[in-house]
Amino acid sequence: VQLQASGGGLVQPGGSLRLVCTISGFSAKSDYAIGWFRQAPGKEREGVSCITSRDTPATYGDSVKGRFTTARDGTKTVLLQMNSLEPEDTASYYCAARAGRLCYLSREAFGVWGQGTQVTVSS
Repeated sequence: VQLQASGGGLVQPGGSLRLVCTISGFSAKSDYAIGWFRQAPGKEREGVSCITSRDTPATYGDSVKGRFTTARDGTKTVLLQMNSLEPEDTASYYCAARAGRLCYLSREAFGVWGQGTQVTVSS
């Protein structure tokens, strides 16, 4: 399984960005979950969201609830729509995968990680 995160960039406070996680290696019948995580310099990696391949309701971290939305776009792509961005959202964002039907926001639950994409929120 391989993952690739893309879509990061520089955005002003209050703006929006959409990140894309491109997935390869899972079969169409596999049960898996895709998590989004972020890590700012000097801080721990934080769980942002998680969604399963079964279209169960997504899970979100408290700091992004109501502003971020994750969704699957077919079987090869998971999106993270980020609205009302704040400077505190500045971080490298990663997508990660785990087998199974359960979602977690803990980095230890995920065994496959993609390269990060940088998001910078600044005026």
